[in-house]
Amino acid sequence: MVRSVSSVGRNGVHDFVLIRASAIIMTLYTIYIVGYIAFSGDVSYLSWTQFFGGLFTKIFTMLALTSVLIHAWIGLWQVLTDYIKCAKLRGALQVGVIAVLLGYFFSGFFILWGA
Repeated sequence: MVRSVSSVGRNGVHDFVLIRASAIIMTLYTIYIVGYIAFSGDVSYLSWTQFFGGLFTKIFTMLALTSVLIHAWIGLWQVLTDYIKCAKLRGALQVGVIAVLLGYFFSGFFILWGA
């Protein structure tokens, strides 16, 4: 079994549950957005702004964004662990992935909440 700093005590079952839970949240969010587009009639800038101005939509969007990032992290960690054998290179790539994912999270947060 490959152990690295990035695993931080996780195991396969934990990763499996996180991947499945994040996939369910992303599916529900997709249904939510597609349902809004399908049943709202004409989607204009004003209606879209009002839709994303609602507290439920903001929270659900942040939950979906977090799910995408968790899903991406676990997948990329597994790929890097399987295919990059040099520990220093793998560690550097993992730090780079973490930096990008955190950038995505905070960008989404500031865009959505207007901070």
